[in-house]
Amino acid sequence: MKLINLINRIFYIFWLSISVFFTYNINAQEFKLFGNTESETMSFKLINNLIILPVEVNGTKLTFLLDSGVSSPVIFNLTSSDSLKLIHTQKIQLRGLGEGEPVEALFSKNNRFKIGNVYGNNQDLYLIYNDKLDLSAKLGITVHGIIGYDLLKDFIVTINYITRKITFSKPEKYKYKKCRKCKTIDLEFLKNKPYVNAFIDFNTPVEKSMEVKLLIDSGGTDSLWLFEDDEIVIPENAFEDFIGEGVSGSIFGMRSKVKSFSLSSFEFKSPNVAYLDSLSSLHAKKVQGRNGSLGAEILRRFKIIFDYPNSKITLKKNSNFKDKFNYNMSGIEIMYDGKKLVKELNQTTFQIESDNSIGENNITFDYSYKFQLKPVYKIAYVRKNSPGELAGVREGDYLLKVNGRHSYNFKLTDIISKFYEKENDIVKLLIERNGKEIEVEFRLKNLLK
Repeated sequence: MKLINLINRIFYIFWLSISVFFTYNINAQEFKLFGNTESETMSFKLINNLIILPVEVNGTKLTFLLDSGVSSPVIFNLTSSDSLKLIHTQKIQLRGLGEGEPVEALFSKNNRFKIGNVYGNNQDLYLIYNDKLDLSAKLGITVHGIIGYDLLKDFIVTINYITRKITFSKPEKYKYKKCRKCKTIDLEFLKNKPYVNAFIDFNTPVEKSMEVKLLIDSGGTDSLWLFEDDEIVIPENAFEDFIGEGVSGSIFGMRSKVKSFSLSSFEFKSPNVAYLDSLSSLHAKKVQGRNGSLGAEILRRFKIIFDYPNSKITLKKNSNFKDKFNYNMSGIEIMYDGKKLVKELNQTTFQIESDNSIGENNITFDYSYKFQLKPVYKIAYVRKNSPGELAGVREGDYLLKVNGRHSYNFKLTDIISKFYEKENDIVKLLIERNGKEIEVEFRLKNLLK
């Protein structure tokens, strides 16, 4: 279980939150359960703390990220091989976190969604045309879109990060079980997004306790995001980093730790925090009183019951609760970059022929090979003055080997997990740049002490 938890830590920070401005008349949209069943339980994949679900849209099988930080479903990663029929479409502009301009999208009405035995007709969705917005490359698996409030609002939703099961229950049939170790917290909804009040103890530049309003963002792999202002000051030991990608472009900020974070009676010592710069957070700050986001690196430490109909959330500690808050100490971010044919030895056979005239045996070896499609990994970002950069790794390099093993024999999460292990661990990489192979070696360095 420790290995699984390690792999599912924050490897590549990809956060997507959308604020949509439109004046369309929204028809009644509702998700329901087929038949007379009171609940539906299904498995999900957990990649980098993110919940990945199979979703059918208008009969096309797709894969979505469950993101409590978004309102309507968004599709953004269709390829030429994907076929999706959309009706009643209209071009609009979307803006989210990031430094860039709004992006062009299609708004579509009257779509059919199916998730196991959960279905919804007459659903709105948004389709974004943005080649740079490639969540699949960051996670190493195909993800076509995100879904949040429109699905969660019609059920009481139980998420078990340990068993990787999610249950959708009819609110009128659901009965809460007695649970001494559970805590129920009120939610506030603004623009169809859930917010919760919590407390943070800061230790720099002076010790200070502060109540904060945070968006509950199951689609963010970090622990906490905070917006710098007159009350929230970035500590001196913070370092600049690339935080992720939003709809409107790259997100930058500073990384550090806070002394503690408290959510109801649950307290976390020294959690990691990312402070967004003013350009990246400008649009999100328009939500009155919002101080930042509470991400999946903290959410995954609980069994969670989202009760949107009654505006509350119930939390219970799970076996992840006491996990350390680690981060990528290499400064290297890696992405999936397609596949290539790799020649591999399949089997070796041999024959022995005897020459009785001279009393010798001749051995003939026969080698057979097979060609398989294997993943290709590329360096997406290298933090300035990080161990990776100082060793010579550059953005755009291709990763050939990790600690002596071919990179194509690893999953993306397996590779990046090696950057989260122990300070001073040695990492050896073989990279390719402009057709030339380069060996690099560095030690992991922890800047968040």
